[in-house]
Amino acid sequence: MTAAWKAAGLTYNRYLAVAARVVRRSLKDDKRLAAERRGEMDLKFTKWTNGKQGEPQSVADANAAAYTERANASS
Repeated sequence: MTAAWKAAGLTYNRYLAVAARVVRRSLKDDKRLAAERRGEMDLKFTKWTNGKQGEPQSVADANAAAYTERANASS
């Protein structure tokens, strides 16, 4: 017998993310806000050039800048 999440075509990590989001949304406002803050992540990266470390950048900010740059280039 196959697990329901697998039969639905989800990976286990995606299944857990969906389940966690459902639980967070079912909480009362004060508890929900605290739980949502714990669920946020801030991922950063640093480019290295010629053996020297550059400035750390947020992945979300870098992605937004890249999308804007591509949209302007294709226009």
